[in-house]
Amino acid sequence: MNIREELSQKADLFKILGHPLRLKILLSTIEQGECLVTNLVKDLNASQPTVSQHVNILKKAGILEGCRNGNQIFYRVKDELVVKIIKICKLL
Repeated sequence: MNIREELSQKADLFKILGHPLRLKILLSTIEQGECLVTNLVKDLNASQPTVSQHVNILKKAGILEGCRNGNQIFYRVKDELVVKIIKICKLL
Protein backbone atom coordinates (compact mmCIF):
# COMPACT_ATOMS: atom_id res chain seq x y z
CA MET A 1 0.00 0.00 0.00
CA ASN A 2 1.38 3.38 -0.93
CA ILE A 3 1.24 6.51 1.22
CA ARG A 4 -1.70 7.96 -0.73
CA GLU A 5 -3.84 4.86 -0.12
CA GLU A 6 -2.84 4.77 3.54
CA LEU A 7 -3.75 8.43 4.02
CA SER A 8 -7.07 7.83 2.29
CA GLN A 9 -7.85 4.95 4.66
CA LYS A 10 -6.99 7.05 7.72
CA ALA A 11 -9.13 9.92 6.42
CA ASP A 12 -12.04 7.49 5.99
CA LEU A 13 -11.57 6.33 9.58
CA PHE A 14 -11.81 9.91 10.85
CA LYS A 15 -14.94 10.48 8.77
CA ILE A 16 -16.56 7.46 10.40
CA LEU A 17 -15.50 8.59 13.87
CA GLY A 18 -16.76 12.10 13.13
CA HIS A 19 -20.38 11.31 14.01
CA PRO A 20 -21.33 12.04 17.66
CA LEU A 21 -23.58 8.98 18.02
CA ARG A 22 -20.87 6.67 16.68
CA LEU A 23 -18.42 8.10 19.19
CA LYS A 24 -20.96 7.51 21.97
CA ILE A 25 -21.45 3.93 20.79
CA LEU A 26 -17.71 3.36 20.86
CA LEU A 27 -17.34 4.94 24.30
CA SER A 28 -20.10 2.75 25.73
CA THR A 29 -18.68 -0.35 24.09
CA ILE A 30 -15.14 0.34 25.34
CA GLU A 31 -16.34 1.11 28.86
CA GLN A 32 -18.47 -2.05 29.06
CA GLY A 33 -16.03 -4.31 27.23
CA GLU A 34 -18.86 -5.57 25.05
CA CYS A 35 -22.52 -4.74 24.85
CA LEU A 36 -25.83 -5.43 23.17
CA VAL A 37 -27.67 -3.00 20.92
CA THR A 38 -30.52 -2.98 23.46
CA ASN A 39 -28.08 -1.71 26.11
CA LEU A 40 -26.77 0.95 23.75
CA VAL A 41 -30.33 2.09 23.02
CA LYS A 42 -30.92 2.58 26.75
CA ASP A 43 -27.52 4.16 27.44
CA LEU A 44 -27.68 6.59 24.54
CA ASN A 45 -31.40 7.34 24.67
CA ALA A 46 -31.64 6.73 20.93
CA SER A 47 -33.98 4.60 18.84
CA GLN A 48 -33.10 0.99 18.08
CA PRO A 49 -33.08 1.49 14.29
CA THR A 50 -30.74 4.49 14.60
CA VAL A 51 -28.32 2.67 16.90
CA SER A 52 -28.39 -0.44 14.68
CA GLN A 53 -27.66 1.67 11.60
CA HIS A 54 -24.58 3.22 13.20
CA VAL A 55 -23.41 -0.11 14.65
CA ASN A 56 -23.57 -1.54 11.11
CA ILE A 57 -21.47 1.34 9.77
CA LEU A 58 -18.87 0.67 12.47
CA LYS A 59 -18.96 -3.07 11.70
CA LYS A 60 -18.50 -2.55 7.95
CA ALA A 61 -15.51 -0.31 8.70
CA GLY A 62 -13.94 -3.07 10.79
CA ILE A 63 -14.13 -1.03 13.99
CA LEU A 64 -16.70 -3.18 15.80
CA GLU A 65 -17.22 -6.91 15.71
CA GLY A 66 -20.11 -9.00 16.95
CA CYS A 67 -20.10 -12.27 18.82
CA ARG A 68 -23.33 -14.25 18.75
CA ASN A 69 -24.55 -15.97 21.90
CA GLY A 70 -27.89 -17.62 21.12
CA ASN A 71 -30.12 -14.90 19.70
CA GLN A 72 -28.03 -12.06 21.14
CA ILE A 73 -25.07 -10.34 19.52
CA PHE A 74 -22.48 -8.78 21.79
CA TYR A 75 -20.42 -6.03 20.17
CA ARG A 76 -16.89 -5.03 21.06
CA VAL A 77 -14.29 -2.71 19.59
CA LYS A 78 -12.07 -4.66 17.21
CA ASP A 79 -9.71 -1.88 16.13
CA GLU A 80 -7.22 -0.97 18.85
CA LEU A 81 -6.21 2.14 16.90
CA VAL A 82 -9.70 3.50 17.56
CA VAL A 83 -9.30 2.87 21.30
CA LYS A 84 -5.98 4.76 21.22
CA ILE A 85 -7.53 7.67 19.30
CA ILE A 86 -10.36 7.95 21.81
CA LYS A 87 -7.92 7.87 24.73
CA ILE A 88 -5.67 10.48 23.10
CA CYS A 89 -8.69 12.74 22.63
CA LYS A 90 -9.40 12.25 26.36
CA LEU A 91 -12.91 11.05 25.67
CA LEU A 92 -12.34 8.06 27.94
